[in-house]
Amino acid sequence: MTSSEPPAAAPPFHYDLPPQLVAQAPAPERTGSRLLLVGRDGGVRGAGTFADLPSLLRAGDLLVVNDSRVLPARLRLRRASGGRVELLLERPLGDGRWLALAQPTRRLKDGERLYPEGSGAEGDADGEVEILGRELGGALVVRGCGGDLADLAQRRGETPLPPYIRRGPGTAPELAALDRERYQTVYAHERGSVAAPTAGLHFDTELTARLREAGVGWAAVTLHVGSGTFRAPDAADVARRRLHAERFTLPAATDAAVRRCRRGGGRVIAVGTTSLRVLETVRRLELDRDGPDQRWGPGTPDAPAEFAGEAVREPATARPGACRA
Repeated sequence: MTSSEPPAAAPPFHYDLPPQLVAQAPAPERTGSRLLLVGRDGGVRGAGTFADLPSLLRAGDLLVVNDSRVLPARLRLRRASGGRVELLLERPLGDGRWLALAQPTRRLKDGERLYPEGSGAEGDADGEVEILGRELGGALVVRGCGGDLADLAQRRGETPLPPYIRRGPGTAPELAALDRERYQTVYAHERGSVAAPTAGLHFDTELTARLREAGVGWAAVTLHVGSGTFRAPDAADVARRRLHAERFTLPAATDAAVRRCRRGGGRVIAVGTTSLRVLETVRRLELDRDGPDQRWGPGTPDAPAEFAGEAVREPATARPGACRA
């Protein structure tokens, strides 16, 4: 096999993780989570807790976090016939329309309305959702009948936890409230993710203050985690070296902070794969960082083969985009 030939099959992305080792509730303190120190050679150098992080960094280093906020995007609805439907809001499309995943989806029809579970026979107009159509791949285009679906999700939605965290319709209210609080970083800002950038869940306000006091820099990007994060890559994805697209923003101030850190000999440390994906994508795009900010829009015809977008000049203060790594 030459280096230009695609792999015959996907590497083994799945591994055995005994269910009893998966925590179903967070540690009492965010910084109490365990921290493993691994060298570049893959060898384990030590272990401790996340509270030890300041002692592992140096003055002049820069942490780059993802400040996307998780939307409680899981809506439990019912059809007029009484059948239950679970809707996961994926992303806004504009004009009040949203892309959403439904389960089950096969019998749902364009123009059909879905009602909140527990509402009366006439439904609840404030909580009704109308199906407008379908996209390729089976995703639905929907809209809220009583207002923006993001506001509906904030009032009625459930936190879309990963599948290895077991919850159900009968989840105790106090546990659901804990999920909303703890499945969110303390620095979350712009809502739009359907899953948390989990590497950042272990920071609390006291730890971030200690890091700043130690001279460690702090900067943010925004990448809205999509539902594709729940899907394992298959052989075709690996052969094409492509993953699902996700919207991102790299603020000009963050780009400048990264360059200052590099010039000063500091280390740029991406907190989690979502922050890393933004930095690596912008690096590969070779945007004109000294000129006006760049905006990325998905699906433009002149896009490089490995990306779903085209860079155009915008008089903005940030770089929104859609990337495929």
